[in-house]
Amino acid sequence: MNRTRIHKRIRAKIQGTASAPRLAVFRSTKYTYAQLIDDAKAVTLCSASDVAHKGKHTKAERAKKVGEEIAKKAKEAGITKAVFDRGGFPYHGRIKEVAEGARAGGLLF
Repeated sequence: MNRTRIHKRIRAKIQGTASAPRLAVFRSTKYTYAQLIDDAKAVTLCSASDVAHKGKHTKAERAKKVGEEIAKKAKEAGITKAVFDRGGFPYHGRIKEVAEGARAGGLLF
């Protein structure tokens, strides 16, 4: 309940466009998901998750790989800038790792 209320407040302030889509991050108990969304057309441009990343990695390490993967897909689509949407989650842990991985991959916030 609390996270959704915070997310609504964040979404009232940010909006993704074709030139700078919204990087929406969702964190479940097991996995981390990220997608680039153009809110003007209401379409998802690309997405990434750590569902297929099995192995002996921590959730934070897998989240960083999700950020790098979304940045790679964005680069292939010709996107260099994005607006970060933490989805109402606190900016630490896996959410922060996704952002740092995306920055390391060349995506600007």
